[in-house]
Amino acid sequence: MIATGLDRLLQDPGELAGRRYGLLAHGASVTAGCVPAHLALAAAGAPPSRLFGPEHGYYGVEQDMVPSASQRDPWTGVEIVSLYGSDEGSLLPRPEAFAGLDLLVVDLQDIGSRYYTYAATAVWAAEAARAAGCEVWILDRPNPLGGAIVEGNLPHPGFASFVGAFRIPVRHGLTLGEIVRLEAHRRQWGRLPRVLAVEGWSRADLWPATGRPWIAPSPNMPSFATALVYPGLCLLEATELSEGRGTTRPFLLFGAPDLRPTALAEALAPLAEMGVAAVPTYFRPQFQKHQGETCGGVELVVQDETKVRGYRLGLEILCALKSVAPQLFRWREAPYEFVADRPAIDLLTGSDVFRRALDGDPSADLGAWFATFTADEREFREERREILLYPEERSSSK
Repeated sequence: MIATGLDRLLQDPGELAGRRYGLLAHGASVTAGCVPAHLALAAAGAPPSRLFGPEHGYYGVEQDMVPSASQRDPWTGVEIVSLYGSDEGSLLPRPEAFAGLDLLVVDLQDIGSRYYTYAATAVWAAEAARAAGCEVWILDRPNPLGGAIVEGNLPHPGFASFVGAFRIPVRHGLTLGEIVRLEAHRRQWGRLPRVLAVEGWSRADLWPATGRPWIAPSPNMPSFATALVYPGLCLLEATELSEGRGTTRPFLLFGAPDLRPTALAEALAPLAEMGVAAVPTYFRPQFQKHQGETCGGVELVVQDETKVRGYRLGLEILCALKSVAPQLFRWREAPYEFVADRPAIDLLTGSDVFRRALDGDPSADLGAWFATFTADEREFREERREILLYPEERSSSK
């Protein structure tokens, strides 16, 4: 079994002696024995002086895009500062959040996709802490999708947002510690923050190889299979079709009222080459899109996790949905993660090419856009090499 950065710190908690530190963590920040980080550190004689919670809140209570209030930890009474409120300004910690602290410790379980917001929160909090005179430590955790595969395009200029804060591919193959190191290098922090690396993890390892139980890092990330398809199935958030929120299998179930399950399953049959099967089904979301309505759709079943390329999978699924049910296919028009002047699909794909192509714009060449992925992936691999904490294997697949 691996030892995460938290596990390693707990082997020598004396490093925190005399420090007044803040802990940015969440419900998946647990020890090898499944003890929450802040409780384990307190039991070791090094309690945090302040807690910081990312999107969904410190305990993962809130659904996506629901503000989380600052509060106090019910077990320890320690203040929890929310880093996800009702406006974009809440994403950046204010200087007073670090008053009386000399260290920020970050322990967040990322899932390896550009859209997942914990990496942005970690980098922005680290930057704010440094500006306030605090040292920064990152307690690293494995990337559940491994570190060998890199997939997808780099975002175009002008498409940055909370779900695309950094110039990285959709499946980036970095741990959270490596993302912070990459951004520290890009932003010329001078000295890279300390990262307590994971012991026993290699870049080829997917989550099952870690030997750790899966603990949902956010309310709609209940399993490794969900994380595996999320780089592509998250794109459904940019449509008016259900991505399965409000069910027990988000991102594995998707569809809409009046959609014919068998027709969609037939259109998605070629996805078997990417290690998944599309099973025709019906489902009824209990909240969010199409709440209380019976939806026709499919359930994705991961059959070979080594073949799954989640981003391309999602792009192909959106193309199939537009073809099979053009009368039901609509892009999300409501603001998305505090952005109202760009469509959600453009923020997620980092470009307007995919949206324009599906809308029938003859100037948007989808094939040419897909072809850019190879060069973008190669460019990113070259840039990231300097900051990697875990060696690359020469045989790593593209």
